[in-house]
Amino acid sequence: MDPSTEVRQANLLAVLALGIYDRVRQAEEDAAGYGSAAPAALVALHEFLGGASIDQLRQVVGLTPSGAVRLVDKLAEAGLVRRGPGPDGRSVALTLTRRGNETARRIVAGRRQACETILAGLSPGEREALTPLLERLLEQLTVVRLAERESAKTPAGGWLCRLCDFSACRRDVGDCPVANAARPASESPGPVE
Repeated sequence: MDPSTEVRQANLLAVLALGIYDRVRQAEEDAAGYGSAAPAALVALHEFLGGASIDQLRQVVGLTPSGAVRLVDKLAEAGLVRRGPGPDGRSVALTLTRRGNETARRIVAGRRQACETILAGLSPGEREALTPLLERLLEQLTVVRLAERESAKTPAGGWLCRLCDFSACRRDVGDCPVANAARPASESPGPVE
């Protein structure tokens, strides 16, 4: 491949990623009524992290300990998150309220709609061809992020799965490219860093 083509592809991918990020972030924040890590916290608690400690939530959404406490305070004050006793009696377990679950579902739907409007410009054949390419890119991104973690570098933003719609990624039937790239074949599907 021509080096100028490689440079162009990298640039096109970066611009596309930024544009999609902007649209998705706005949809998440609109649905949540909050910015920053709040949408990720709500969706993670809804999809796979219910009953987790503040420290577990912090790791998933990529916050400092004090930032996570401030976020939980804000979400609890808004009636979206409830604190309860943790399993060891010293920690706090976080669960979503009914309003928190409804908000998380709106966030997931908003993300989907933000991306659907972009995908709508593709033909059915192009969309079908896009799926394996997206899966390969996500597999590679997972490999890169795991290598960063092994070299003691924390990837930016928290876990890739922090805003994932688990039913859409079909993780439960082994179709999630992130989970498949991150875990040995003998392990069962679960959230991925």
